[in-house]
Amino acid sequence: MELSFIDVAFFLLFFLIVVGVSMYKSRKEESGEDFFLAGRGLIWPMVGLSLIAANISTEQIVGQAGQGAGNVGLAVASYEWMAAITLVIVAFLFLPRFLRSGIFTMPEYLEYRYNSTARLLMAIYTMIIYVGVTISAVVYSGALTINTIFDTNMLVAVWVIGGIAALYTTWGGLKAVAWADLFQGGALIIGGLIVMIFGFIAVGGVDSFMTTNADRLHMILPKDHPVLPWTALVIGLWIPNFYYWGLNQYITQRTLAAKSIRHGQMGILFAAALKLLIPFIVIFPGIMALQLYSDQLAGNTDAAFPLMIRNLIPIGLRGLIFAAIAGAVISSLASMLNSASTIFTMDVYKKYINKEAAPKSLVKMGRIMTMFLVVIGCLIAPQLGNPRFQGIFNYIQEFQGFVSPGILAAFVFGMIFKKSPAAAGVTALVASPVIYGILFFAVNEMAFLNRMAITFGIILVLMALITWFKPLAKPVVMPEREGFTDIKLSKDVRWFGIGVIVVTLALYVIFW
Repeated sequence: MELSFIDVAFFLLFFLIVVGVSMYKSRKEESGEDFFLAGRGLIWPMVGLSLIAANISTEQIVGQAGQGAGNVGLAVASYEWMAAITLVIVAFLFLPRFLRSGIFTMPEYLEYRYNSTARLLMAIYTMIIYVGVTISAVVYSGALTINTIFDTNMLVAVWVIGGIAALYTTWGGLKAVAWADLFQGGALIIGGLIVMIFGFIAVGGVDSFMTTNADRLHMILPKDHPVLPWTALVIGLWIPNFYYWGLNQYITQRTLAAKSIRHGQMGILFAAALKLLIPFIVIFPGIMALQLYSDQLAGNTDAAFPLMIRNLIPIGLRGLIFAAIAGAVISSLASMLNSASTIFTMDVYKKYINKEAAPKSLVKMGRIMTMFLVVIGCLIAPQLGNPRFQGIFNYIQEFQGFVSPGILAAFVFGMIFKKSPAAAGVTALVASPVIYGILFFAVNEMAFLNRMAITFGIILVLMALITWFKPLAKPVVMPEREGFTDIKLSKDVRWFGIGVIVVTLALYVIFW
């Protein structure tokens, strides 16, 4: 697909503004709190848009559109709509605890609740998942999209994506990422709406689309469905949702950087409201691609969204769509790089290597790790095109399943049962990859969400037994950051969250 002079000019102008503004706004980041948590000064619109920009990258655009064009259809929207409900719960219950404790990272919370072993285990798991799965998957899916649309060299696309993300992330840390996300998150939503509108025109309108694809527009699938049975929806899907939105560093880092509890909560709820739009601008175009280009999707449904852009978007708008896609990739990648470097710097380097590290030394180490991580991710990314991974979205969800049940169990059980000992938390983290790995090899045909649910259930039983036989003599007292002792919900936060839940349930009823 060719780009006109206007397209190229718009694309270059967009990224000059994004990079320029983000680097200017983050030019004075000197301490660890400045670099890793934007000085804890983010207001709620920045928190919300940054959450969406960090979350919705091409592994969602490519992967969920591909699932929509595959054998899942609209049911894959549960990852978005159930995430909206999950975000409300995170805003109401999780965030106040995290902000009040004043933590930099999620592993740090586990040290306060259990011990340093739990912190180190989660830090190691998180680094492995970021480098081996999420960072490389974002780079690969972004390069695949650009390659499909513009017939570029795959390796060149991989390194260009990694280089741009590393540039402003290394310069300004989370504040640079958050300012870039304001532009890139907005461009992503606008670009997706444009693709959806042109898709509706191509298939003959909304009524024609709904009629032709009626069998693909159901949220509830049979219990024997190989990818997303209703049993997994009811039980298993909550596990990756709560892990991702409540405990995943590159998502929660924005909320930990909020100016206040209210700004953090409103930002999360704003993101929840935006999540309700995502299936319409991502999954609908994937289903439309199958209707229009089924012969070109044989054996590779991940090409659904790129085909829609390549075949339908006219000259003059391609630059906007290209900027939105590239921005989505770079935004998510920058977020992951910043968070992975934060975990290494604060949970490994400062904790075990240089306990007396000065603030500038922490910032320097964060920048070094950012560059190192992007190189590793770019080296792994080209390998993910192997068909054995069954699509990029499935690859991400499957391999996070090894650690997410144990991490979620450690956090939730520890929050509820104050006398749960350190041994219970460590057991949860150690047992998770073992139990899931046994299920993965023994019953590989089982939907991965069901494997997650079984793993989570077994871990909860183990933690309950340990707590029953060896409870702590006194409940654990978490630290309290000055000024964050009041965690009552304000009236506007409460009603905003209730509204999101009501609309989400209404969407499930409409597309039952």
